Parts: sequence; structure tokens; C-alpha cells
Amino acid sequence: MRLFKLLIFLAHWGVTRAEPGKFWHISDLHLDPDYKVSEDPLQVCPSAGSQPVPNAGPWGDYLCDSPWVLINSSIYAMKEIEPKPDFILWTGDDTPHVPNERLGEAAVLAIVDRLTRLIREVFPGTKVYAALGNHDFHPKNQLPAGGNSIYDQVAELWRPWLSNESIALFKEGAFYAEKLPGLSGAGRVVVLNTNLYYGNNEQTAGMADPARQFQWLEDVLTNASRAKEMVLGEEGNCQPSPLLLLPASLSPTVSLLKGAPISVMFLTPGVTPWKTTLPGVVNGANNPGIRVFEYDRATLSLQDMVTYFVNLSQANEKGIPLWELEYRLTEAYGVPDAGSRSMHAALGRIASDPGTLQRYYVYNSVSYDMEACDPACSAEHVCAMREVAFDAYAACLRAPGAAPAPRLALLLAALLGLRALLAP
Repeated sequence: MRLFKLLIFLAHWGVTRAEPGKFWHISDLHLDPDYKVSEDPLQVCPSAGSQPVPNAGPWGDYLCDSPWVLINSSIYAMKEIEPKPDFILWTGDDTPHVPNERLGEAAVLAIVDRLTRLIREVFPGTKVYAALGNHDFHPKNQLPAGGNSIYDQVAELWRPWLSNESIALFKEGAFYAEKLPGLSGAGRVVVLNTNLYYGNNEQTAGMADPARQFQWLEDVLTNASRAKEMVLGEEGNCQPSPLLLLPASLSPTVSLLKGAPISVMFLTPGVTPWKTTLPGVVNGANNPGIRVFEYDRATLSLQDMVTYFVNLSQANEKGIPLWELEYRLTEAYGVPDAGSRSMHAALGRIASDPGTLQRYYVYNSVSYDMEACDPACSAEHVCAMREVAFDAYAACLRAPGAAPAPRLALLLAALLGLRALLAP
């Protein structure tokens, strides 16, 4: 199961502005090491399950997870587009969508190792803040609240990016905090393991604070506030949890306090084109995407967000992937920056202007789904951006004029089914 990954700016304090910086955010690589072009449509990729893949190409297929050549191409495209980022956020989900019996601890670690070596090879000396997704463990989803072999071995793989303190923390709970480069100690990244709160995680069921991560986070933020540090939060792939409830889209989600925007969350596209099997999703494939952020180094405030993609169908047809600009956020939505106030304004335009809504809808699938977004579609997406919790989202869909009744009933049924699936 795949959701897109979170980037959230938790806090910042007023300091002087500095030269703008850039950083990459990549996620959901989902390597399928057994992908191959085959005349037998049932032998193309294990990640397609029992679905036939009749027209597989060398660069991948929308029914499959990523072949190695696609992932390799994405990382080298990052190097060509922005070769010297300040840092990279890598938010996990590295293994294919296959049953546990098709993997194993050794296979999971081999994939994480292979991807780690690729990123280090292409970006030597670049700081990487990496997180585990729910697919980066065996069995999947079952990330424990204590030390284990996978945490130990991944911590060693990522040792070049981690301090000794972070390595010790990671080995006990797969979370950590690291200083940001080039800010003279004025900022840090907090990497959370929200897989600990996933309802399908039987290892942590009934625990109030698995691995004492909440207490640790409170201490980190308290100390950062006292030191007037800025904090950037990151989490790997997990399903909706008590800590962070995420709608399944690529959209920004804006939080309000007394009607005023106070924070914004961005969910980044994945490299895998795999067609999701989430309940209620009719056509859940996407083109592979990568994203670079522009930010103010002094305040950590986001200035812009730029998404690049490859049209997978065209790549297979032409025999080569062309990574090109999909959109620049400020230009697409007519806002001055990517801060919470600007994203609140962008949400208002998406909700009120059909042209802006359609533009967002196309970007939401990384320019894969070009169909028109009808009123029911509009309600689904706008409510997903406005409301993060299940109950609030369902109430938004029930609002007068939100969607035609038949489609709304189907969507709410799927939502309730998903909620039951995710319940502890």
C-alpha cells in the first residue's frame, strides 16, 4: 500500500534572511528487482500480482513497481537538474508491493543497501536525511518499538549521514534528529518513525508512546524553542496515524487556527508508477516524479517547489526517459511563495476556479490522468486538502453540493472500509 510522503515545516523563529538554498525530496522508489520485459504478460513483474502486463516497456509499466533503470535514471536526473543541493530528503518505501513470502529480511536490506549506494555514488558528500517506510521492514508494517536486526543494519548503511547520537537512536526506534548543514547550528531536521502508530502494526498495538518517540520529540522541540532553532520535520511512508493523518494525494494540506493558516504539509510524488490498490481509487497510477524545493536558509521558509517528471509511456515508446519540468508551484497557482498563507490562497483558487482545479488534478497524478475532474472529483480533492482527519473529511463530503449522491455513497463506503482496515 502506498501513500505519498510528508514534508512539514514545524516551526521557525525570526532571523535575518540569507541566500536561497535548494534541497531534493525523493520517495517511493519501490524497486522491483525482478521486473523484465517478457512476451508472457504474467511474467513481467511480481509487483503486478495476478494482473497481466501486456505492453511492458524497458523503463517500466504503470501496473508495476520501478525497474532498476528507472530509479537509476531518476537519481541521475536529480544530479543533472540540481547537482549541488544543500541536502536530500529520502522518505522511504524502497521494496516492491509483493507479499511477505516473496521477500525476507535479507532481500529488504539488499534493496535498501543498493539504493543507498546509488544515492551516495551520485551525490557524494551531500547530506541525506533518510527515513524508513512501512515497506522497508520484514514483515512489512511490523516495525517494532525497540532494537532489532533491520534497524541495526540500516543504521550502519546510513552511518555516513548520521551522527553517533542519531545512530544510537535509530537502532532503538528508527527516528533521529540531525543538524542542517550551513546554518551554524541554527536548524535541524527531525526524522520520525510514524510506522510505530500504524493500525496494522501488531508490534506496537496498545502502546501509548512506542519507543517513547512522542516524549523524545517533545524534548527536541522544547530544546529547539529555547535555543531559537528552526525545525524541519520529515517522516517516511506510513498510513494515517494518530500523529499525522494524511490524505492520499499529492496536494498541500493547510492547517488553520481561528481561520488563519498556520502550517502546510506537502505530499511528494513517488518514483514508482505502480497503480495503487487503495480502496476507492479508480485509477491510481502516476508518472514517476522528483521534486526540488527552494527555501530561505535563514528562516527555513519555503520559497517555491518544482516538480520534474518522466512520461513513462513516451519513454518506452522512444526508448529513453526525458525528465522535464512539470510545474513550478508559484507559477501554477499564482502565489508569491510556498508558505502557509500562499497555500491557503492556492486552495481557495482550486476550490473556486475550474481551470485551476483541473490543473491541480492533472498534477496530482504527475500528468498521468488527463481526464476532466467533475464536481464529485472536485469535492473529493478539495475536501482532502481542507480536512486531514477521516471524520472531518467525511463530513466535508456530506456538505450540501459536495458531490452527486451515488458517487458520494461509494466514496464514503470506501473511506469507511479504509478506516476499518487502518483501525488498531
